[in-house]
Amino acid sequence: MKTATFTGPSKVATAAAPGGATLRRRELLKGAGVGALLAGNVPTATARAATPSVAAIGEGVLTVTPTDRQYPDLITPFNQRWVGSPDAVRMPTSTDQVVGIVQDAVRRNKRVAVRGGGHGYEDWIYNPEVQVVIDMGHLRKVTYDPKRRAFAVEAGANLIEVYNALYEGYGVTVPAGVCSLVGVGGHVSGGGYGMLSRKLGLIVDYLQAVEVVVVDAHGRARSVIASRDPLDPAHDLWWAHCGGGGGNFGVITRYWFADPGASGSDPTRLLPAPPAEVLILNPTWDWKGITREGFTALLDTYGAWHEQHSSPSSPYSGLCSWLFLNHRSSGSIGALIQMDATGEDAEQLATQFLDQLDQALGIKRKDSVLRLPWLKATRHMGSSSPLQTSPTYRGEHKSAYMRRNFPRRHIDAAWRHLTREDYANPLGMMVITSYGGAINAVDPGATAVAQRDAILKLLYQTYWTSPQDDSSNVAWLREFYSDVYAETGGVPVPDDVTDGCYVNYPDGDISDPGLNTSGVAWHTLYYKDNYPRLQQVKARWDPRNFFHHHQSIRLPGAQ
Repeated sequence: MKTATFTGPSKVATAAAPGGATLRRRELLKGAGVGALLAGNVPTATARAATPSVAAIGEGVLTVTPTDRQYPDLITPFNQRWVGSPDAVRMPTSTDQVVGIVQDAVRRNKRVAVRGGGHGYEDWIYNPEVQVVIDMGHLRKVTYDPKRRAFAVEAGANLIEVYNALYEGYGVTVPAGVCSLVGVGGHVSGGGYGMLSRKLGLIVDYLQAVEVVVVDAHGRARSVIASRDPLDPAHDLWWAHCGGGGGNFGVITRYWFADPGASGSDPTRLLPAPPAEVLILNPTWDWKGITREGFTALLDTYGAWHEQHSSPSSPYSGLCSWLFLNHRSSGSIGALIQMDATGEDAEQLATQFLDQLDQALGIKRKDSVLRLPWLKATRHMGSSSPLQTSPTYRGEHKSAYMRRNFPRRHIDAAWRHLTREDYANPLGMMVITSYGGAINAVDPGATAVAQRDAILKLLYQTYWTSPQDDSSNVAWLREFYSDVYAETGGVPVPDDVTDGCYVNYPDGDISDPGLNTSGVAWHTLYYKDNYPRLQQVKARWDPRNFFHHHQSIRLPGAQ
């Protein structure tokens, strides 16, 4: 590991860090404070540019190159299918350092990508085109900012760090995802959701401000703070980060969160409190007892239930269900359900929901029920599956939103592929997640998340470990997905039944006219009518298209 200092317009000199290849903890902590800027002292939309007295990369920036032993651990994400080969991995500890890193990359015309938690499904970061990876893992503080009356979260923090800091210190939370290791940077910018979203909405519904390092038309890197305030000159940049996806406009360094309806300065009242206690239910059903008729009735019942209970005022707003339709070779299907346990009838309501699924399938579930304090339950769910935490799996993923119950043709296709005998991977599955509730109380144009009347979100996925199994697993999932949406060109086009795809489950196939024959562009599947507005934000804040990947927001007029 090295620190780098800029010595001229075309030369970069590197020097070993004190103590050899590894910076000592004391020196790392010292470096983390260099150039720090208190959020409360920065007016809205203030821009800071690198000055001639500041090194182009920044003093003390942790840098790993191909000659360092830790390099192989820093060039792969969670999905082991993708391996990068960057010239350098730079790990900033302040926003100023990010400005310097970006400015240096602009000067040297280096392709840049940003890593948060590393859970991106596609190779937008780890591919041969990327020359500099900005790894945000050393920017992960979660603090209360009294000047903004909001909680500041650095972009490298993962979700469990956010939950721990907010709840342990203040008794509050944000409605974000289940997997504990997902990085907040990309999760928020794509409009992240989780177990509390039916009750509280999406995490972007609580985004007060965002700090972003952008590059202007002259190639000048600077940091900008954009806020929810509609009078803020950078308000459009805030809006774009409420679901417009990562890697499009700049490098996110920090978020601020507060309930838009909150007032006063008591931090314990500026974000919602989660339930003090929740039920965690993990029922399973043996595949041996599941018939085609029972499978059909299960999906029909599950979809109809969510149509009926997608209002924010539903007594089931505190329930979120993940139905795991695993391939038959797994031996069972199952569900993971969280229910707000603070109501007197919580257990009865959850039992009634599961009884309906039993009745549809025609077999009795095997029950597993826990009653836990909310944070303990969140920690348990976020780390209980190796598919969420193990850095050994290769994967393929696809998504869809449902606005209505499943048509019979969708159910028939799911049955065919989940029972195929020429494919026997227990980790191949279709995951059907509760949506709606408070999520749908927000106008589709208020944030960049356009899907605001969906009742379900679907994740098609399969995992494996050997590169030799890549082609068979990718082919199975492609065939599965294409068959389900065969009547709409192989993708879930926005219509009365489906509503496109989730940008945080990126899928390169929807850009392929050989696999997406619908005539509906990939960006419409992700963003619908919000895409032209996102393009205008792109034109204003990244006019050189410096930040881009294979499915990034295009400049107006670009394909």
